[in-house]
Amino acid sequence: MDLSGEYRIPAPRERVWAMLNDRDVLRVCIPGCEELEQTADNAFSARVTTKVGPVKATFNGAVTLENINPPEGYTIAGEGKGGVAGFASGGADVHLAEDGAETILTYTASAKVGGKLAQLGSRLLDSTARKLADQFFAKFAAMAGGEPEAGAPAEEGAIAGALHKVEDTVSEAAHQLSDSAHKAEEALERQAARGVLGGPLVWGLLALAAIILFYIIAT
Repeated sequence: MDLSGEYRIPAPRERVWAMLNDRDVLRVCIPGCEELEQTADNAFSARVTTKVGPVKATFNGAVTLENINPPEGYTIAGEGKGGVAGFASGGADVHLAEDGAETILTYTASAKVGGKLAQLGSRLLDSTARKLADQFFAKFAAMAGGEPEAGAPAEEGAIAGALHKVEDTVSEAAHQLSDSAHKAEEALERQAARGVLGGPLVWGLLALAAIILFYIIAT
């Protein structure tokens, strides 16, 4: 099985190179990675759980870095065993090229599989490998370029939405208050015409109180 790809990383080549050699970064980016420990200067042990079609397995493997040429690239060689699911082994050449403030990462890889995995067919294996590679490099590119603060846009949207609801509530309350004040004024005028409730002075004070209340709500 052969695989190749090219990805644009929004970060300088030196930063990309450093992250490609950072165990913690790789552990976060590798889909299904549960453990990634450095066993030597250029060697790692890993445990990864993944699913290929109907077969899900945990692979324990070893990875070594060869042909190291910082910060241009290296060769990754490794093998993993997944018990009854089978095994996988292979390698990949990774190259980093500068493009202004960004980095173009290209790779070519080849792998062999055995056991149940080998029975799934090359089409399924290729599509799964491509999917896992895309997931890895999408996460890696986001980390290298610096992700925007999570939740910031959502938080701003929530605040704007809350303010909008407050404005709607105030507007509705003011409208209801205006209607109530108008009806009260009409009723008081009718009563005043009959000389009830103290005449214009009383309902004038009530109207003033309604205006003051509306001002308090609106502000």
